[in-house]
Amino acid sequence: MKKIEAIIQPHKLEDVKEALKGIGIDGMTISEVRGHGRQKGHKEVYRGMEYQVDLLPKVKLEMVVPDERSSEVVRTVVTSARTGKIGDGKVFVYDVAEAIRIRNDDRGDGAL
Repeated sequence: MKKIEAIIQPHKLEDVKEALKGIGIDGMTISEVRGHGRQKGHKEVYRGMEYQVDLLPKVKLEMVVPDERSSEVVRTVVTSARTGKIGDGKVFVYDVAEAIRIRNDDRGDGAL
């Protein structure tokens, strides 16, 4: 099993969710997060004062999928989240040793 973690632009969330739903991926955890990469934020002007916004709003998606579906899921996330501009985000893929459904003790792929 693989855990896929994606940090994306908030306005791309619905596109990514719909694309994942289209390939049969329903289970995911979504968190609102803040951060920055190479762009280091940006300057904004508020009431005539300029200030640095260095932690930008992002959305973090997490899902655990069977090994054989991981490439397809990553490709779907990358394609549907891409705008081609700086700050599109990142995708990380981790190995998962075990998954257990708390309700009935299902384990492995059956717990997903």
